[in-house]
Amino acid sequence: MASLHQPLWALSFEEVYQSLGTTANGLSQNEAQQRLEKFGANELPEPAHRPLWLRFADQLTHFMALLLWVAGILAFISRTPELGWAVWAVIWINAIFSFWQEFQAEKALSALKKVLPMQVKVYRDGELKQIPARELVRGDVMQLEEGDRISADARLISAESLYLDVSVMTGESLPVARSPFPVRLREAVSIRGGKTMLRQGEQPMQEKVNPSEIANLVLAGSTVAAGRAVAVVYATGSETEFGQVAHLTTVVKREPSTLEIQVARIVRLITAIALGMGATVFALSYLLIGMDVTESFIFAIGIIVANVPEGLLPTVTLALALGVKRMARRNALVRRLSAVETLSATTVICTDKTGTLTKNEMTVRYLWLPTEPTQADHPNPKPDDVNDVLTNRLIEVTGAGYDPSSGKVNIPPDSETAWKAKVLLIGSALCSNARLVHLNAPSRWQEIGDPTEAALLVAAGKAELNLEELQKQYPRLRELPFDSRRLMMTVVLHWQDSELWSSPSPNLAFTKGAPLEVLKHCHWILRDGKSQELTHDYWDEVVRANDDLARQGFRVLGLAARQGGQELLDLKAQELEQDLIFIGLVAMFDPPRDEVPKAIAQCHQAGIKVTMVTGDYGLTAEAIARQIGLVSDKVRVVTGEGMGHLSDAQLKQVVKYRYGLVFARMSPEHKLRLVQAYKDIGEIVAVTGDGVNDAPALRAANIGIAMGQNGTDVAREAADIVLTDDNFATIVVAIEQGRAIYQNIRKFMTYILASNVPEIVPFLGMVAFKIPPALTILQILAVDLGTDMVPALALGAETPEAGIMDRPPRPKQEFLLNVPLLIRAYLFLGVIEAVLSMLGFFIVWWSYGYSLADLQQVTPMILNHTADPTVTGIYRQATTMTLAAIVACQVGNLFACRSSWGSIFRQSLANNSLLWLGISVECVALFAFIDFPPFRQVFGTASLTNWHWLLLLACPPILIGLEELRKLFLRARRRKHSRSL
Repeated sequence: MASLHQPLWALSFEEVYQSLGTTANGLSQNEAQQRLEKFGANELPEPAHRPLWLRFADQLTHFMALLLWVAGILAFISRTPELGWAVWAVIWINAIFSFWQEFQAEKALSALKKVLPMQVKVYRDGELKQIPARELVRGDVMQLEEGDRISADARLISAESLYLDVSVMTGESLPVARSPFPVRLREAVSIRGGKTMLRQGEQPMQEKVNPSEIANLVLAGSTVAAGRAVAVVYATGSETEFGQVAHLTTVVKREPSTLEIQVARIVRLITAIALGMGATVFALSYLLIGMDVTESFIFAIGIIVANVPEGLLPTVTLALALGVKRMARRNALVRRLSAVETLSATTVICTDKTGTLTKNEMTVRYLWLPTEPTQADHPNPKPDDVNDVLTNRLIEVTGAGYDPSSGKVNIPPDSETAWKAKVLLIGSALCSNARLVHLNAPSRWQEIGDPTEAALLVAAGKAELNLEELQKQYPRLRELPFDSRRLMMTVVLHWQDSELWSSPSPNLAFTKGAPLEVLKHCHWILRDGKSQELTHDYWDEVVRANDDLARQGFRVLGLAARQGGQELLDLKAQELEQDLIFIGLVAMFDPPRDEVPKAIAQCHQAGIKVTMVTGDYGLTAEAIARQIGLVSDKVRVVTGEGMGHLSDAQLKQVVKYRYGLVFARMSPEHKLRLVQAYKDIGEIVAVTGDGVNDAPALRAANIGIAMGQNGTDVAREAADIVLTDDNFATIVVAIEQGRAIYQNIRKFMTYILASNVPEIVPFLGMVAFKIPPALTILQILAVDLGTDMVPALALGAETPEAGIMDRPPRPKQEFLLNVPLLIRAYLFLGVIEAVLSMLGFFIVWWSYGYSLADLQQVTPMILNHTADPTVTGIYRQATTMTLAAIVACQVGNLFACRSSWGSIFRQSLANNSLLWLGISVECVALFAFIDFPPFRQVFGTASLTNWHWLLLLACPPILIGLEELRKLFLRARRRKHSRSL
């Protein structure tokens, strides 16, 4: 009878079956169906998504949209319905575009979902059947084989040389051994005077253990790297460990992006300015000029409309969408448009190691053989040089990945070294259970099984050894699987009549494993073509070689052999692995991605800290960190266990003041806590990852970046950006694009806001000089929505400026619409445009003989719509001249806004085709507003004469010339400041 207090992993096989209500023959089909109906399908519940109609409604009800709704309502109240419809059209166009862009990103992301396998093999009614993974239930007996992805949490019943890849759950890059036997956890009790202090009914304290570390459990999301097994399912769907971590991501609240915060602040500021100025104009026009309430109200709306940049939202959205498309072409899929800009402020990247910084491909780099160094090898021997042991005995293996043809083994020409290297390679390859498979579409090699063993097969292939022929020539007679206690694996091969290593005995055993463990079982060493006694000096030589290689970050395996006959098949395991002959060492590593060091250097140059956060070993992580240039000086490795001993305040101090940090053996909770610590000290944190263990931190970060090829569904759901090539270097490209987009938003905001001044000044002039407004409300909209949209979008499509990644991230508190931008837009560029446009207004009146006093005299008739047709015609031509002057100035402003300090004469005019499209659209729109009769009727325009157009041609160069003088002054002041430093 199974004890109620015993966990599943501590039960015997029979007790497991009894506890889960099943048998060795599995469940009956009826019982399985009943359990499926009762407990639900084996699938993770879809994360809660807002309905599509609500998500679309969000685009219609944010603050800027509400402001525009109110402006439209006021337009209808003031009997200008065409103005109201135009303003409302802006809201709908922006809402549809924003919603469609994010909807398309969601659709693209859903195509990447491939976490759980589609089919599993289970016993039903005593027969092995293949069923959909979603139909697995508690009590199902699964059969697992090499390459299978595990679909539910299960307890092992039997296992043969079983190794699991658990990197999805833990971040551990190497396969771990699993066995079916009950696990007894260590217990702790108080002892006094040799007697336990347990009271009656009290249970001993048990060791706290993570389910992923229990040897007889296999967890959903893991993969069978090698071997085969039978296991009984005990948890499915959201009840699995995979599901628990996935649930953890749903309780982490996502914070608004920095762009969302910035735009909200801009809207509040512009709203305050617009309402304040509108109220002021209403009061002044009613009290000072004597206009009636309705007319005063209309002109107050004009001021509000002039101040509200109706084109800002669609331009921001379009600029972000263009950035998203550029990033998609560079293998970065953006799920939230506003997340692109957050990249521009990123100060810390917390990145996983396995598969993100590295290729997740074990590669043999060196062979080490215990040979005598020659004078030619080392003409000036230095007895104290520890690297002598390496430099004189290393054989380099070139190439990376699992393609045997991608490199070679540089075996020295002397026959003895070549012979021993061949023994080392053949013995290592034959003492392996992995396989290499060549795929045709696309053509590539794929490993099946332990990546470490696959690397040994590749190394043998690079030495032009035919593995299939070797396996037939030296068939395996016996195997002792690797386990975490012995840290070794042994095979016994039939070796009779071998020409490679002649032996009077018919059999030969090869043992591979942790070098020091293998060395402990050796009594001999292979030197000078024969077995010699393993002396203390020889022992030290091997240990020094191992330590030097390990210090460089290599995973090192040792190989030994034992000659014998039938006794090798009959000896007990511990006796078989004794009296061995040490042959050599194999050094391998999971190589960093080729482009990662450059990407890391770019991050450092851009002032971005990169922190490795991995579930792997600390020494391995440290070595990789050094190889990719992540750290250079002293490194501090912080383990998850070590972090557990730090308070939140201490952790903040560590991440704030310590440099060269590498975080290893991190659990999901540790990663989440680390991200929060960085955020608490004011950092903008980007987190990369691919496993379910990364998902909580991905969601909690300011921006989460998941892997698309090998990432899990949970990680992708939690992320803002998905890298479709799983390449860390793509992040640098994304950050560069994010910074460019942020600068581009500032560029087109300067462009849009500058035109607000000449739109406001006509109404201020009306109040101050008692003249008719030089611009009508609909003409303001013609500028904001008709002529300015495409040019502003062209600024949003600008390529990154030179040196954009040489500057540190912008401060988190930096306001997108800051004082320098407002001064440049409103008090410099805007004033120039206002002066030129008002000058154009007055020039038209002067050309017809009207002085300022004459204009003031006809103003009441124009405002009350009682002026004669001749005066009305002149007024319409004058307002048209004002409109055209603003557009002409905006053409010059388009070039001026490409850089806030760089001369336009040093910028390429060919790298942004949208600039010329924007100018073309601007000019065509202006001609349409003036000469197309329906538009002329709506916007109240009139034709201009040839000399009017000649005057307008002077507007762009005047503005550009004055802006170039300002930039020249800025550059001179900057040079003077740099010299003073």
